[in-house]
Amino acid sequence: MFAIFDLVSGFVTDPVLALGLAAFALLLLALPLSFWSVSGGGQGSTVVRLLVATANLALTAQLVLRWWQSGHFPISNLYESLCFLAWACTLTQLLVERTYRSPLVAASATPMGLGCVAFASFALPDQLQQAAPLVPALRSSWLVMHVSVIMVSYAALLVGSLLSMAVLFTDRGQALELRSSSIGSGGFRQARLATDGAPADLALSSASLSLSEQLDSLSYRTITVGFLLLSVGIVSGAVWANEAWGSWWSWDPKETWALICWLVYAAYLHTRLSRGWQGRRPALVAVAGFVVICVCYIGVNLLGIGLHSYGWFFS
Repeated sequence: MFAIFDLVSGFVTDPVLALGLAAFALLLLALPLSFWSVSGGGQGSTVVRLLVATANLALTAQLVLRWWQSGHFPISNLYESLCFLAWACTLTQLLVERTYRSPLVAASATPMGLGCVAFASFALPDQLQQAAPLVPALRSSWLVMHVSVIMVSYAALLVGSLLSMAVLFTDRGQALELRSSSIGSGGFRQARLATDGAPADLALSSASLSLSEQLDSLSYRTITVGFLLLSVGIVSGAVWANEAWGSWWSWDPKETWALICWLVYAAYLHTRLSRGWQGRRPALVAVAGFVVICVCYIGVNLLGIGLHSYGWFFS
């Protein structure tokens, strides 16, 4: 009872933690509504988007306030980076829904933002939630460039992978076909030939995409953006490492797993562009990439090893 009272009083006295709790409550309310929207034919999806947008605004205010309090960009510890990742995930979700307003998008992506805020607010110890001065190695203009780009790339890759995961559970009995706008491709059809021998009239009609095909296309585009941002983030990190430590690449555990992550998603794009894979096979590769990001971001950081570690478990 006293522990709960201390937790609530801590949120009240610290507006940064209070905003994180508000975002958690909004996303927690949006999660069951998003699943209800899927089963209810889209009913309530507007409410879900409003809740996610409000949570994103709360996270924006939280990050700005932490920036003002600490005097540096708020991605210097695990709590701040988790809140930044939740902000990027909710923003990515809203941008994807502008392209395709399916309740399945919210049902797939909302758990990611909710999990990040919940882990940051309730699982981390107090010393990792408090703002602290930057260590000398992080006092560089490269901090904003490198870490923010990496976190946004993680958000895009995670949301894209979750959309790919949704492909595995929708329209399981149907084969997926990539559609294009070329004449004769899946997206358009040619009219039937005339029976009197006269030249055929060419009529083009748009073919609607199935739910799986829409999700497959959205995940592909989202992962492509995330992969490009990840590439920029890795290159900027190498430049920063050379400036700080005199070495472009030191095979630090975080660097190694970031390279593995890059290779997995490079394989995903290669299979789609060169091998023509579509639907469930590249979705399995994207799911593997999801696991690699979790290990790279959470697992390596919390084991207390390497230059990028927060050292929760073993410090």
